[in-house]
Amino acid sequence: MNRTEFVIATAIILFVAFCMGWFSNWLVNRFKRISQADVDQLERMSQELHEAEETRDQAITYLQQREAELTNQLTQTEAELSAAMEGLREARHEAEEMRSWIERHQGS
Repeated sequence: MNRTEFVIATAIILFVAFCMGWFSNWLVNRFKRISQADVDQLERMSQELHEAEETRDQAITYLQQREAELTNQLTQTEAELSAAMEGLREARHEAEEMRSWIERHQGS
């Protein structure tokens, strides 16, 4: 094998290696490519997740407001109960005083 044949053989081997590399790269990219349907599905899932998070945030806000309203209502009810119990104590005390006064005047 003379020098010219060696250069040509080397060039052919390098060209075949280049072609095999290019074909391998094309094949890998072909299988790796994401289809438009997959991209659309990911976008739809992303949108649904975003909507679900917004709904969750709204529900949390509503529950916090409702809890504050119920706490306020409970506080008011407890205050009214306390006032009613105090009024009942005073009424019993007055009734007892009236009984005592009536018994003293009837006994005299």
